Amino acid sequence: MNPTIEAVTARIRARSAQSRAAYLERCRRAAEQGPGRAHLSCGNLAHAAAAAGEDKPRVIKPDIPVIGIVTAYNDMLSAHQPFERFPAVIKRAAHEAGAAALVAGGVPAMCDGVTQGRPGMELSLFSRDVIAMASAVALSHDCFDAAMFLGVCDKIVPGMVIAAAAFGHLPAVFAPAGPMPSGLPNEEKARIRRLFAAGEIDRDALLRAEMASYHGPGTCTFYGTANTNQMLMEFMGLHLPGASFVNPGDPLRDALTAEAARRALAITARGEEFTPACEILDERAFVNAMVGLNATGGSTNLAIHLVAMARAAGVQIDWADMAEISAVTPLLARVYPNGLADVNHFHAAGGLALVIGELLEAGLLHEDVKTIAGPGLRRYTFEPKLRDGAVVWQEGPTQSGAEGILRPASAPFQPSGGLKLLEGNLGRSVIKISAVNPEHRVIEAPVRVFHDQESVKAAFKAGELDRDVVVVVRFQGPRANGMPELHALTPALSILLERGHRVALVTDGRMSGASGKVPAAIHLSPEAAAGGPIARLRDGDVVRLDAEAGVLKVLGDEARFLTRPPAEADLSANAAGTGRELFAAFRAAVGPAETGAAVVI
Repeated sequence: MNPTIEAVTARIRARSAQSRAAYLERCRRAAEQGPGRAHLSCGNLAHAAAAAGEDKPRVIKPDIPVIGIVTAYNDMLSAHQPFERFPAVIKRAAHEAGAAALVAGGVPAMCDGVTQGRPGMELSLFSRDVIAMASAVALSHDCFDAAMFLGVCDKIVPGMVIAAAAFGHLPAVFAPAGPMPSGLPNEEKARIRRLFAAGEIDRDALLRAEMASYHGPGTCTFYGTANTNQMLMEFMGLHLPGASFVNPGDPLRDALTAEAARRALAITARGEEFTPACEILDERAFVNAMVGLNATGGSTNLAIHLVAMARAAGVQIDWADMAEISAVTPLLARVYPNGLADVNHFHAAGGLALVIGELLEAGLLHEDVKTIAGPGLRRYTFEPKLRDGAVVWQEGPTQSGAEGILRPASAPFQPSGGLKLLEGNLGRSVIKISAVNPEHRVIEAPVRVFHDQESVKAAFKAGELDRDVVVVVRFQGPRANGMPELHALTPALSILLERGHRVALVTDGRMSGASGKVPAAIHLSPEAAAGGPIARLRDGDVVRLDAEAGVLKVLGDEARFLTRPPAEADLSANAAGTGRELFAAFRAAVGPAETGAAVVI
């Protein structure tokens, strides 16, 4: 093992000793009680089986395993629409195995692509906690021997993992829907967006490009948060090997879903391979997840989500852990926005089987982990194939099919990973540098301060930002307005960069996992609404962002800066409308970004 990976793992294990022990004890006690249906009264059991139809005789027998399906199906998310038919596939596989499967409940799943730059985006991050709670409600009937989670996108998978940890005495199997087939190349889509932002094309041309890019069922094909989630589920052993990037409609997709159901039944407490989620979700799994995040140039959103997911399992990780892991993890993949390829190209070039194999050989991953597929992460270097209607796994590729997309650990795109920790007198922040050219990673320039996205766009259109500038957008943290993504600013800031200006973004908000080449210090903590130093910035202050050295600070008289009264913002416009009034309690109770920006954990 790489000594840094070993040291970080040991530090996390020591830091988490008490919380992890308490968590495992809770799971042990729950497991010792045995299957919940065995303890239901006759009335309870009758209610549980009343609508089970042909499954009723199996549901009422506590010695027959039953899978509880938690689904994020809806027609508003291309990634989740394929889940409409998954329960039937799972139920059929369970019947064939002499068991049963029931839809335990559904969870909300919003699309950040629809709400980007809109008031609804202010519910996005909090939806993760709602999803965790809704999943818990679905499983609270205590009737199931294993849980299957059907979810893909940004907050859905992290919320479901938090719930899987809460029900850690049960096996938890995640089944993805896969990416949509490739459409308009992502770089061409980004070019069209920049032309629209510059006023050079009309809305009809923009809409045609967007429709050609987002054109059917499946995840968006860029390497944003949704596809980063799918990568993590393999690195953490919660998917079947090779399941992440098989397209909807491919016969292998249904076969993998049925196989996932069979595997869920095989690892219940009734069998000989009992593998509860609590045993999978340990410090090694989260270290492996951080390695995967950096090796593939994954979404910055996971810098928040991983912390929250780990805390749900009693594991305490920190941005400093991510930074240390990033420093020794080579960047092996170039997938848009870090390159021109999409996830389908990445999968064809060797995909996760090759990446995991390379990282294992380099000593950067813990192989000795538990997974839903069995012990050992090396299982995830195998690829699924369909043979006579059955899924078989064969050895995966050992060489890249396209080194412009995927490289070996011995010849990476860069020697370190995609995420960096920034620290200084403005607080702590993270930055994704895998798509930022080296010449843009250090900037020292006057700031222009804003309190909302629309003001930034207006200043851009008025030509007020046509210079070297650090754009500061504050009061965008979880306490202020739910920490919306600010991806809608990317086209304007990209144009400034292309004009030859030195440009950066500093914010206590988030950027989309699709954001790339503009250096962005995000998730700045403490946030402005909590009186963080960012609230003391004024127009004209000079800020230095050094992604190489890991520095974010305001220059000049630091003592004078820190004694300034913090700015205050009128946040009343964010308090109501589009359901935001229902989340006032969340904004009041949420923790800081560096501890996961969570309410329930």
